[in-house]
Amino acid sequence: MKSLIAALAMALALPALPAGAEPLARQLFGAVRAPSQDAPTPIGFYSQGCAAGLEPMPETGPTWQVMRLSRNRYYGMPQMLSYLEDLSRFAATLPGWKGLYIGDISQPRGGPMTGGHASHQIGLDADVWMLPATRLDLSPSARESISSISIRTEDQTRINGNWTPQHMALLKAAASDPRVERVFVAAAAKIAMCNATPKTADRSWLQKIRPIYGHNEHFHVRLKCPAGASACRTQTPTVAELSKGGDGCDDTLNWWVTTYLDELKHPSPPPDDDAPAPKTARTYVMTDLPQQCRNVLASR
Repeated sequence: MKSLIAALAMALALPALPAGAEPLARQLFGAVRAPSQDAPTPIGFYSQGCAAGLEPMPETGPTWQVMRLSRNRYYGMPQMLSYLEDLSRFAATLPGWKGLYIGDISQPRGGPMTGGHASHQIGLDADVWMLPATRLDLSPSARESISSISIRTEDQTRINGNWTPQHMALLKAAASDPRVERVFVAAAAKIAMCNATPKTADRSWLQKIRPIYGHNEHFHVRLKCPAGASACRTQTPTVAELSKGGDGCDDTLNWWVTTYLDELKHPSPPPDDDAPAPKTARTYVMTDLPQQCRNVLASR
């Protein structure tokens, strides 16, 4: 196995490493420019895995454009690409929207990314920009320079003037799809949606909307493991368990805009011990990923 990794590192012209050191998995996967020629297969977990046979999202479609093409992160499972096309068609029905601007999905063979994401490793995660897609003829260079918009205040506690009823309708549609495992978005956005949804209305979709730090310029859709994908690891706990059967519009949500923000401003000192730091997507080597990922990386 070590000889395989060394051969891959040499073939991909990765930087020289200290004797005996394994290349980082994100370097190996980030250097591969094309998917494997295998059946589409998600392998492992969203934040610790890879994917065979991913397909590229067309760069431009009737109701979408893929952004930041230079990153080469627009590959996904067929289920993800179909989902994004469906969601973009819904977005095109909203006032002021012609569709969606789509951000990162996965690298050609999934795996840890060269930077920026902990997940997006098995072709079942995708970022959707908060910026309304008002035109779908952006050039590749424009898609590198244009930026999305933030929908929350700088103090992270409330939505700002960029938030619209269309954003809420889009997120409701995104979360209501049965293919979806959960949707990550800034806590301020979920609070706004909780407050705007009547108690007598169907609130079940809110359970899938999960608050998370840093998702104010995009929301992150995560699909369920496809039927029959035995190598794909389902996420636990479920959204029902997290919200105790409710909609998540409770004290656990308010924690994100109170206690959590206070902890960010006043972090606890690190523990005074020599325990190694936990491994993450930035530090994984191939032995940290499922065994099948070696074959994915080496496959034609």
